[in-house]
Amino acid sequence: MSDQIQFIVEKLNQEPFRKNYNLITFDSLESTQLLQLLNDVLGEIDPKHAVDIREELPEQTAKRMLSLLGILKYKPPGNISDLSTFRQGLVTGSKPVVHPVLYWLLQRTNELKKRAYLARFLVKLEVPAEFLQDDTVADINKQYEELMEAFKNLHKECGQLKTSGLSTAEIRRDISAMEEEKDQLIKRVERLKKRVETVQNHQRMLEIARQLRLEKEREESLAQQKQEQKNQLFHAEQRLQRAQLQLKEMHHAVVDSKPEGLMKKLEEEINFNSYLVTEKIPRELESKKNAAYFLQKVVAEPAMGQSDLNVLEIKINEVNAQMNQLIEKRMMKYEPIDSKFSMYRQQASIISRKKEAKAEELQAAKEEMSSTERQMLQKTSQAHELEGAEVLKGDEFKHYVNKLRSKNTFYKKKRLEIAEITAEYGILQRTEELLKQRHEAIQQQLQAIEDKKGISGYSYTQDELERVSAVKSEMDEMKGRTLDNMSEMVKKLNTMVAEKKASLAPVIKELRQLRQKCQELTQECDEKKIQYDSCAAGLESNRSTLEQEVKGLLEECVQEESNYRYINCMKRNLEIQLQRAKEEMKAYVSPDPQERRKAVREQYTRMILEQENLGKKLREKQKVVRESHGPNMKQIKMWQDFEQLMECKRECFLKQQNQTAIGQVIQEGGKDRLVL
Repeated sequence: MSDQIQFIVEKLNQEPFRKNYNLITFDSLESTQLLQLLNDVLGEIDPKHAVDIREELPEQTAKRMLSLLGILKYKPPGNISDLSTFRQGLVTGSKPVVHPVLYWLLQRTNELKKRAYLARFLVKLEVPAEFLQDDTVADINKQYEELMEAFKNLHKECGQLKTSGLSTAEIRRDISAMEEEKDQLIKRVERLKKRVETVQNHQRMLEIARQLRLEKEREESLAQQKQEQKNQLFHAEQRLQRAQLQLKEMHHAVVDSKPEGLMKKLEEEINFNSYLVTEKIPRELESKKNAAYFLQKVVAEPAMGQSDLNVLEIKINEVNAQMNQLIEKRMMKYEPIDSKFSMYRQQASIISRKKEAKAEELQAAKEEMSSTERQMLQKTSQAHELEGAEVLKGDEFKHYVNKLRSKNTFYKKKRLEIAEITAEYGILQRTEELLKQRHEAIQQQLQAIEDKKGISGYSYTQDELERVSAVKSEMDEMKGRTLDNMSEMVKKLNTMVAEKKASLAPVIKELRQLRQKCQELTQECDEKKIQYDSCAAGLESNRSTLEQEVKGLLEECVQEESNYRYINCMKRNLEIQLQRAKEEMKAYVSPDPQERRKAVREQYTRMILEQENLGKKLREKQKVVRESHGPNMKQIKMWQDFEQLMECKRECFLKQQNQTAIGQVIQEGGKDRLVL
């Protein structure tokens, strides 16, 4: 809570509030000051709420704030569950209620400003259904909805343009640059026209250039048409391949099947389609209509608070309890009669549910098969475009894939083995070279020492004797070790066998008893399972019957409630129409002219007269405009000619001034020369 207050104080001390609060002064605010502060924050979000709360009643202030918070989609915290408690706290300016609202508003001020601005145009006005029956009101409401949708689209486009990175300054610079380019192009075109006018046959050359441009445009259009025709040809080839594939499959199906099989297949398909048309689709359509009706009903209902929802839940629980009591009474009353049919009802309901499930599975499988066929045709066409070989199908493709997989794994395995062997071979080869070099060096040293001592060949003989004696001693040790191990193993095995026999004797006795007991329990379990299955089947049948009855009662209740509401609405409409007719009659018959002016008939008559007078005035004005149109156009033409004439005179005057200035310069230059 302290973090929230700290955040609120920081935001209020910033622009545009600038309150200069601290934690102590903010916490010491009274309820009216706190409400005024909340109203200031709401006024910053929506300028319509920038008012002084002292000039209005507390109920009006609370209602206005609640309506704006509802538009901004504010949800009270979890500890304020009751809407009336929240409303009361907002009226009295309670801190536990106002502080969370301020924290929520100051967290997302910019977002809420945008939402409040949009709410002015997008909060739909609810028109009663009896008024929508009037064609004029219905047309105006339709135009209102269309304008609302157009506003949504324009607002989205505006947001996209704002976020696209284009600024007005850049657009203005681009426009000015384009205008300069336009002026330059106009000047260039004028220069080119003047240059071309000096060339002989320039009109003929311009006509030839125009024809060339037209021919190029025609060539581009023909190329585009050619590309479109190629695409159409490609799609037609795809359709032809698809049809050929279907024809081939049908030929295979006809060759491999008999007339009886085809008839059976057609009968199954007809039965499935008839089931979809007569049972499944109408049921789904009815359920969708019921759902749409309930949704429309919910939309037509006024907004409900938490207390209203609690009351409805209590009523629903009471009705459910009454329904359960009625069902129990009915079961107690009619159970002996319906006991014979319960099993059949249960089986029928189970079969119907299984049938629906299988129909849905079959429909899904058909859709999946059709999508797979489309993908296969697409892949086949792509393979033909790439000029590949014939595409394998079915078992051939599976065999080919398995063969490739086995070859690939075998190849990878052998490749790893070759790499390992190659690496090991290189290491061993290098080791062998190093050892050979060391051995040769040692042998040379040893031979040199033996030659020096006069006992050449001694080392070789000594190595042979040591090797033979080592081999003999190893063989003797292995023989002795093997005999000892064998004798010890035999002793251990004998002792282990004796111990196992002694330990398993009581276990075997217990196992025999447990086997007998297991057989008895298995038999008893089978009997209990049979009893359980029969009991479960009975309960399932009872449950299905109860569900059907509850569903029927709910539908009947909803239908009766809708009829009741419809009759009430019609009654209210008729009363309103009767009241309006009475008031109209009273005003029309009244001797008072003021009252008679309030009548709708008098108002419409007055409006018709005003429109007729306006039409007469407009027709007279149109007549005057038509009569003066010709002279006015002539006068405009004369002024244009006069403007051209004055422009020509101005140019001539400027040329004359330039010539006189040049003559004066020349004369002054001549005088200077004479003086020199």
